[in-house]
Amino acid sequence: MYSLQKERISRLKHHWGRLGDLPDRYLPEMPLLKEPVDLVVEGYSSDQEIENLEAYQEELRETLNLKEDTRIVLVSHHLTHLYSAFFPSPFQQAACLVIDAQGSRVRDFTERVDLPPGTPDDLLEVSSFYRCTRSRVECLAKQLWDGDWSRPVGLGCFYALLTRMLWPTGEGNEGKVMGLAPFGDPARLGLPDLDVRGHEVFIPQAWLQTFRRHDAYVYEPEGEGFSRAADLAAAGQRAFENALARLAAWLHARTRLDNLAFAGGTALNCSANGRLIRESPFREVFIPPSPHDGGTAVGCALYGLIDQLGQPSEFRWTNDFLGPDPDESEIGAAVQSLPDGLVAEQPEDLIAAMIDLLADGRVVGLHQGRSESGPRALGNRSIIGDPRRPEMQDYINFEVKGREWFRPLAPLVLAEHAERIFDVDRPAPFMQYAADVREEYRHQLPGITHVDGTARLQTVEPENTPFLHALLTRWYERTGSPVLINTSLNGPGDPLTETPEQSIDTLLKTNMHALAMPPYLIRKRLEPPVPGADWTRP
Repeated sequence: MYSLQKERISRLKHHWGRLGDLPDRYLPEMPLLKEPVDLVVEGYSSDQEIENLEAYQEELRETLNLKEDTRIVLVSHHLTHLYSAFFPSPFQQAACLVIDAQGSRVRDFTERVDLPPGTPDDLLEVSSFYRCTRSRVECLAKQLWDGDWSRPVGLGCFYALLTRMLWPTGEGNEGKVMGLAPFGDPARLGLPDLDVRGHEVFIPQAWLQTFRRHDAYVYEPEGEGFSRAADLAAAGQRAFENALARLAAWLHARTRLDNLAFAGGTALNCSANGRLIRESPFREVFIPPSPHDGGTAVGCALYGLIDQLGQPSEFRWTNDFLGPDPDESEIGAAVQSLPDGLVAEQPEDLIAAMIDLLADGRVVGLHQGRSESGPRALGNRSIIGDPRRPEMQDYINFEVKGREWFRPLAPLVLAEHAERIFDVDRPAPFMQYAADVREEYRHQLPGITHVDGTARLQTVEPENTPFLHALLTRWYERTGSPVLINTSLNGPGDPLTETPEQSIDTLLKTNMHALAMPPYLIRKRLEPPVPGADWTRP
């Protein structure tokens, strides 16, 4: 399985697809696309690109090596989310939940749904509820919306509006809201819970009136503006979590199944996911590493294989390294062309050299293997640091990532030590849910402990992340701590790096100290300041 988001090629974060992408961007990056193609599956939502459908299909025929009997199949949006979550899950049967801001219109559904007679065909799906087995997908219910933002409904619309209140411009700011919420008081503004009726969520007037005050809660980094923004984020996060819990309870009551698969953009909310895992009536919860729209390409591929070609799929989300196969010659060429400010070496023991740097307070990038397909760095395009240093979070946020001071950093932890340090009872290989850092470790690990005492952990085992496991094991032997900081390898406003050149450029343009690109270690001739030594918070 291969998956590559456009932003990794174009270097524009959250870059949506357009005509020309297939021949100009994807074909040069993914050689497999030049092989004969048996089936093409296109996923689509409700945006205006659907109006260019004929042009897209003509582009497919001109670009790909289609066989004479090759079909081009369309699949509606929530179904792509479903196939990206349930079929690669470990479950034989499960309840499935898909929630986002808006999916396909009723007239474009490619699944059977029992809707009331006379349902307008231009309504949009905002949530979908399923009972699934390996041989059958049954849609139990959907919440629909007319697309008018003056009367929004559903959890996805609610969180989109909440995000827009705090950060009116740009895309992908939902994670900032989640990180800001613990700094606020959810009760101070007096805003209510959302109105949940069975499987449907409605937004009370008090919230709608708040959303009309467009400039009242825009995020500011300090003072009263910060407090107002944090209080709104806290109220919104609480309302979101409470409503999600009630939807999960409704779905469990309908299915009486032990397992839940959850996808859609809202499934990136790690704080809510942690509560879902701890408190919902489901015994097991599976959230794919790419539950957002970036994972729908995987859903399309699995829909084509299983539903259209009748073939069983053995693909399971055991790891998220679905990018193109690395070319070792590209790494060598990039190292040979290093700019003057950088120098490369090939240490006899690369892991030992990395640990020396980390123990001395340096921040080290790690570029290896196939890139992650989802939005979270899981060890192949990562920035690593020492979580024991109180200054490390500020240093990475200010000097490397160039982002807001309150943003938390995630921990890597050896799987065998996770339950000792975090309040968890299951693996977390995809960094998809937040858990409490146990009280006795919070002061020891300030770099990864958020203000509410939680962390969005990634458990590390040797099967899927051998280099990372070896690094953590030897870090534990050296320091007595089985935890390191892990955040995505990118500079301010950039998506995760894809190529060796992009990772080297990130080293050059930020105050990261070094970049490990096996077998090379690249350092700066003029080293930046070191947190805990000669760096102070601006």
